[in-house]
Amino acid sequence: MPNATPHQPGMIALLGSGETAPSSGVVYDRLTRHAEPPLQVAVLETPAGFQPNSESVAAKVADFLRVRLQSLRPDIALVPARARGTAFSPDDPAISAALLHSDMIFLGPGSPTYAVRQLAGSLAWQRLQARHRRGAALVTASAATIAMGRLALPVYEIYKVGADLHWQPGLDLLGPYGLSLIFLPHWNNSDGGTELDTSCCFMGRARSTQLLALLPPEQTVIGIDEHTGLVLDLGAGHAQVLGRGGVTVMRGGETRSYARREQFALTDLGPFQMIDPAQGIPPAVWAASASQPDRSSSSSPPAAIMAWVEQREIARAQRDWAAADRLRAHIVAAGWQVRDTPDGPVIDPGGA
Repeated sequence: MPNATPHQPGMIALLGSGETAPSSGVVYDRLTRHAEPPLQVAVLETPAGFQPNSESVAAKVADFLRVRLQSLRPDIALVPARARGTAFSPDDPAISAALLHSDMIFLGPGSPTYAVRQLAGSLAWQRLQARHRRGAALVTASAATIAMGRLALPVYEIYKVGADLHWQPGLDLLGPYGLSLIFLPHWNNSDGGTELDTSCCFMGRARSTQLLALLPPEQTVIGIDEHTGLVLDLGAGHAQVLGRGGVTVMRGGETRSYARREQFALTDLGPFQMIDPAQGIPPAVWAASASQPDRSSSSSPPAAIMAWVEQREIARAQRDWAAADRLRAHIVAAGWQVRDTPDGPVIDPGGA
């Protein structure tokens, strides 16, 4: 991100919900305050990669960012790192290549435990961490916010399937910086009305109390209200609450609430410390993360790309989704994005 030195980490925005709502605008404005156009953005499909419509879920975020950040002329790549062992594997170098030169990386709704299973230890996760440590801003929302913690709450397994109360390992994004954190978005959710308590990330206060009792006393748990973002500035050593609601921090048997626009030190969350940015990153990944996109090429796709696009349209018309997905993977690997619109496919540079 242009607002950070080459080896200073970018800001992290953890959203409780509302990633495409007007309330999130203040968060994106904060992240891009010193950015220069064109802004390179990568939107990962991974958290929703198990859903047949994961591409459209990511595309909605991309469409929002194109409008919200239009003054920065965003070049947005959808990264279809959906599932290991498939044509859209997070370990496929071509699939996640767009991460290597991104100024902003977004992960959103879906399943937190699925996101962890697909990303933990993957090439895509290594590239994301490397690029973030070189200054790219990182934005997470809902399920992806949960996945960033040391432990992840298996929301669907408990809330929808009835699994026993438990925690699962998370991606532990802030662990290398000395912070052991658990993130719970949708903290003030009220979807259940008067019949069902869905606060505390759909767990309700009673179950939330039991879940917290399973954790060691020194564990830091952060509840983030809906339509609210907690923005972490690692370089400056502080956090700020932006959006409509507030943030609740539980640590060492104490609970503290932070209101909108309130700022506090990252050391309030634990023994925060800066690190060697290359720590834990494979050398080849770290070196590649310094790359910049080739902006000198023509914005018009070559004939070979257009041929793949046409073949994909035929496959989609025949409802051959597997073939359509394979062709899209070829298009992305070649450095292009295809967006499906009511008027037909739109081809943009920025795939790989």
